[in-house]
Amino acid sequence: MKETYYDELLNIKTVGEQKEFNKSLHYHRYEPTPYSALEQLFKKYQLKSSDRIVDFGCGKGRLNFFIHYLFQASVVGVEMNRTFYIEAIENRNRYMKKTNKNKDNIEFHCCLAENYEIDLRDNRFYFFNPFSVQIFMKIINNILLSFEKEPREIELVLFYGSKDYIFFLENQTAFEMKEEVMLPDLSEHNPYEKFVIYQLL
Repeated sequence: MKETYYDELLNIKTVGEQKEFNKSLHYHRYEPTPYSALEQLFKKYQLKSSDRIVDFGCGKGRLNFFIHYLFQASVVGVEMNRTFYIEAIENRNRYMKKTNKNKDNIEFHCCLAENYEIDLRDNRFYFFNPFSVQIFMKIINNILLSFEKEPREIELVLFYGSKDYIFFLENQTAFEMKEEVMLPDLSEHNPYEKFVIYQLL
């Protein structure tokens, strides 16, 4: 089972789903991206150690540690649930003990996603359908404002991207689809079960 294998390899605990639900309809329940899906994504989508990836709704930090382990890139997790945020910090401590890697480029922030201040070094943004399109629009606007201050190559990675997300990006922003990463056995049963990468042109 890949979920257990990678958690053990990285010395973290990310298996399990959210027990409590947020009262707001704007924020969706936490569910980590399956490791099998991440394997497929990173066979086709490469990151550089100079990249800085922000995961909105990072939960316990699975994506952050997986990326850091594979690419040694800087990773930022944004999580509004304090319990998950504390677990992400605990996971970081366990991960550092196991890997002896530099923890300076692994950050976690406990705040609402739209309140995260985009760092001018942030250039890759990951979304696993964590909130409503209204929140998504605010975050994209924050990203675009940061781009005006510091023009750079920016890409978005959407997993399970909703029609509303896609419509907004393609009709109201300068983002364009770069590629899709289909997941064998999953995408054919559910058209949303794929990664879609957008780049800012």
